[in-house]
Amino acid sequence: MPCKLWLALSVWLLLPTSDAGRQMPKLADKKLCADSECSYPILIARALQDYYPGDCRFIPIRQGQLVYVYAMLKDRGNLFWAGSVQDSYYGQQEARVGHFPSSVVEETHALMPASTEVETTKWDFYCY
Repeated sequence: MPCKLWLALSVWLLLPTSDAGRQMPKLADKKLCADSECSYPILIARALQDYYPGDCRFIPIRQGQLVYVYAMLKDRGNLFWAGSVQDSYYGQQEARVGHFPSSVVEETHALMPASTEVETTKWDFYCY
């Protein structure tokens, strides 16, 4: 019985330190997208350098990877964009959507204009 209690207490103490399953602070109140659902990519960019995320809102990017940009956060001078990265060999890395600094990529192909302003929601910054 004491072993089960110790295990339950250990698990409980570890949960608050994890970013998964919790609301993180908003990076912006608005974003620019190609459509109201932010479902179409605005542009394709290539990573200029490696980027290692500080928390679960962000995605890791390796130098040279292509990034599909779906939104540009508006409130902080477009410092952060939202997009997805796919590895060079399809299937090596599951595509993940997240934020990254716009300074670590360069635009290679414009796809659609980012002309639709959309309010961000808590789900834009929720860690799963």
